[in-house]
Amino acid sequence: MPASSVAELVERNSGGGSGSIGTPRSGGDGGGDRGIPQRTYVTGMILALGGILMFFMALVSAWVVRRGFPNSDWQPITPPRILWLNSLILIASSFTLARSRRSLIAGRDVDSRHWWSVTAILGAFFLVGQFLAWHQLFAAGLFVATNPSSSFFYVFTASHGLHVLVGIVALLVLALHAPRKMSRETATRVVALYWHFLCGLWLCIFALLWLGK
Repeated sequence: MPASSVAELVERNSGGGSGSIGTPRSGGDGGGDRGIPQRTYVTGMILALGGILMFFMALVSAWVVRRGFPNSDWQPITPPRILWLNSLILIASSFTLARSRRSLIAGRDVDSRHWWSVTAILGAFFLVGQFLAWHQLFAAGLFVATNPSSSFFYVFTASHGLHVLVGIVALLVLALHAPRKMSRETATRVVALYWHFLCGLWLCIFALLWLGK
């Protein structure tokens, strides 16, 4: 699945030393393999995001078709209100990540590490909030197999949550290990592209679930 390639990409290009996102390496800019253009990693991430987008577009297409079945057993559900808070948390994490990258570019390493860690924490809070949303549905007697509408709700949120989990792993790996083949700027850009994409993707999913209730 495209999500797994994100963590693997970061892990393969992270060393096992004590360097981290804001810590300079002895090799200069942190880009160990000068034979590979840095834009290659960015292009690879864009291609991975294209695969993820196609996956979710397929889910949306299935949702539209299933919802439009005549005389179907589709029973719209009202998404838990905690999803509003979860959305704000994910939006906030996108801003903190952008601030971390600006601090890194400006040479403020301490600030960069701080906001990078805050982003990972907010991502964890988002996942906790999603589990709470599931708990509320469980309490209301709405499970995966209750009706097609609830099934799609769980599929959408679980699939997106899995990708967020991969993003958190990538954030932590890059925070604890300095990149070997990528420069620090490129590594943070790759992870930021993935994270911002997940934020935008969630807003689309949330709008779909809310407006389609």
